[in-house]
Amino acid sequence: MRTPFRSRRTVLTGGAAALVLTLAITPTATADTSRPSRQGGSLVLVGGGLKDDNAQVYGEIIERAGGARARIGVITASSVPASQDPYADDPDKCSNSACNGAYYSEVFERHGAADAQWIPVDLDHIANADSEAVVRQVNSMSGFFFGGGDQSRYLTTLLNGAAHRDSKVLAAIRAKLAAGAVVSGSSAGAQITAGAHMVTGGESYEGLRDGSSPGYFEDATRLGYEPEGGFGFLRSGLIDTHTGAYGREGRVMRLAVDTGHDRVYALEENTALLVEHPGGPRERVRVLGPRGVAVFDLRRARVHEGPKTAGRGVDGKRATWSLSGVRYDYLTDGDRYDPRLRLTLPAYGKRPLAPRSTTPVPANTDVFHSAANPAGAPYSFLTTARALAATAAQRTAEATSYEDGPRFTVTFAKSPGFTAWSGDGATPQTLTGLSIHVTDR
Repeated sequence: MRTPFRSRRTVLTGGAAALVLTLAITPTATADTSRPSRQGGSLVLVGGGLKDDNAQVYGEIIERAGGARARIGVITASSVPASQDPYADDPDKCSNSACNGAYYSEVFERHGAADAQWIPVDLDHIANADSEAVVRQVNSMSGFFFGGGDQSRYLTTLLNGAAHRDSKVLAAIRAKLAAGAVVSGSSAGAQITAGAHMVTGGESYEGLRDGSSPGYFEDATRLGYEPEGGFGFLRSGLIDTHTGAYGREGRVMRLAVDTGHDRVYALEENTALLVEHPGGPRERVRVLGPRGVAVFDLRRARVHEGPKTAGRGVDGKRATWSLSGVRYDYLTDGDRYDPRLRLTLPAYGKRPLAPRSTTPVPANTDVFHSAANPAGAPYSFLTTARALAATAAQRTAEATSYEDGPRFTVTFAKSPGFTAWSGDGATPQTLTGLSIHVTDR
């Protein structure tokens, strides 16, 4: 099976204040009113690494597109075009937009779609984004899937680049979503559905240390974002993907703080965030798949920044930075979330877990699964959170970044109202109301 391209990570940077500050995080005021955000359809957003045998996620997309009558339009413009793929003529090795489009089309049909077609828009066919023939093809579809790769290529091909204006094809997809269609995507295909401040790259440690900056950067560790965002289909929170697999919890908290967002949806691999009626008062969220989705709530978060001193920031200086009061919920298969009430509703059959273990939480010296640590383990942040939930011996646990200079310490705390939920009565699966503090030491 061909695995569509995905990059290891992405990052950006930003300056820090010259004075010691204590800031309340408030909802972002950056709203794009040029396009309607209230939709009648649904989104199925996968955190990357979507396996071709994930019948649950593919089946959900197909069912929402009409079941046995589903017609899926596959958009893979985030992949390199055939002209840039040295293996374009080899069906076993190719990884360009056309062959990835054929791959996903075959997978959707294998899972029961009546038809699945590649929408021929990519860097080799930018003009097709305004082709009336391609618009007619889009209008004949009942659902859409955006593949992974580099979301900047979606901006170039479907949003007219710096103009950030809908092409005719994107306008047609937007209208289909508003009329009730399903729009899905994986990795970059999920990221591009974001509104303002779509993440473009970066690592957690460098992001926490240096802050974020607008743009795309060759330095893969630098935390970056697109100020105007992507398609703006989902605006109730920032979106990140491959979260636990690449240890991106730190970068999304820092980006949310820097850009004034008070909520993050952090998606795990091979698992989907189902969003019904995105942008409207009835917006609801459900998780599908074998892993989970973290929701970071920063409404009551406080940032503490100190004066800049000599260090390793972008300008050769860095400021001390810490964050407190972040609420962390981790949702697993079947769990629901109400964005308006900010309420997690565990799936039927899950019950509150009363921890009986007295085993201490294991030490964790690489909470963000650093790419610099050859012995690092994915899902490290979640592992500590669940270990704390499982023990009666501790109310708090600390974990640290692999890097020092500074070393960041993450404190997990069972705040009042914290609950772990389990389907088997022994294993913490869903977590609600865990408190997160990040300290620069």
